[in-house]
Amino acid sequence: MLFTIAQATADDGDALGEIHAEAWKVAYAPFFATDFAEQAVRRRRTQWHERLAQAKDTIMLARGDGRPLAMSAFGDSRTETGMAEIHSFYAHPDGWGTGVARSLMTATLAQLKEDGFDHVHLWTLHDTPQSWRFYTKCGFTQTGALRDHDFGDGRPLAQVEFALHL
Repeated sequence: MLFTIAQATADDGDALGEIHAEAWKVAYAPFFATDFAEQAVRRRRTQWHERLAQAKDTIMLARGDGRPLAMSAFGDSRTETGMAEIHSFYAHPDGWGTGVARSLMTATLAQLKEDGFDHVHLWTLHDTPQSWRFYTKCGFTQTGALRDHDFGDGRPLAQVEFALHL
């Protein structure tokens, strides 16, 4: 499969939403009550137009044979001065195992380095071994930091931090 990776444009909101919603539905929805998970998936389908308009993050979109399959959103860390943070990184389940996520991570890290960052971190759910394996294969290591994150249902879930020196 041939991958192309580029910065997302204002026209990519629907594609980003589809990737985020479908990945979230498979990887995260099982942690929540059905009604909450369904609402969360719907919200993820529609939030990307606004995020693109806000232009707070760099947002990249990876396509495989022309089809949108993975996305990343990154920029300044929300908690660590001078450090970059990957705020969102998702691959559509149809792209799992194709190499599109690895290609996108390589491009994301290259862009962060080009932007002048030398350290990057991210948070992922404690109970998602697939994401742990992926980030470890990409060179990230656990920092030992843990936090609880409330996705909006009042039941915080544990997250672990991964970091990488670029």
